[in-house]
Amino acid sequence: MKKHTLLNASILAFTLVLSGCQTAYYSAMEKVGVHKRDILIDRVEETKEAQQESQEEFQSALERLTTLINFDGGELQDAYEQLNNDYESSLKAADDVTSNINKVEDVAQALFSEWSDELEQYSNTTLKRESGKKLTETQRQFNKLLSSMRSAESKMEPVLSSLKDNVLYLKHNLNAQAVTAIKGEFTSLKRDIQLLMNDMNKSIEDSNQFIEQMNKA
Repeated sequence: MKKHTLLNASILAFTLVLSGCQTAYYSAMEKVGVHKRDILIDRVEETKEAQQESQEEFQSALERLTTLINFDGGELQDAYEQLNNDYESSLKAADDVTSNINKVEDVAQALFSEWSDELEQYSNTTLKRESGKKLTETQRQFNKLLSSMRSAESKMEPVLSSLKDNVLYLKHNLNAQAVTAIKGEFTSLKRDIQLLMNDMNKSIEDSNQFIEQMNKA
């Protein structure tokens, strides 16, 4: 979708977005030639980008924690603040992922509902049947993608929880003993982050496949 078209549509729909009325928003977008199908593809792309950003933030937090548990002298306060910043960045990135997935699901539901309703407007039974088949297949592909997105999303909370625990513990115990204490949690956290990365990669791959399929249709 052309960026200037999106910009003009976004300006037109600005007040509707603020009011939270998605139905009116989609209607306003369609008036400038941006349909739900286009919005869905864009939102899947945006979610993919948010997932890639979250991968970077979680990886950065893991690297920071790796450095911390190998701490061999220096200012622990600085190390704590850096880890805390990584946690906050990871939390924001995770929130962005969830927000984007919710937006993807919302427009997909609107698209499929509209498509289903419009099937009843056909007078040609052959065209109606073919469109119905296409709707069913697109829904199947989307459900696979959404499941992949939600699976990856579910892996973020355990990682965030563990990171928060480590940050809080260090905050109140800025000493070498505290660093030793969190070493025991490191292996588990590292494993959880790797699982998250794997699920994110699968979701990103599924997003690419879905976008490709939608563009071909």
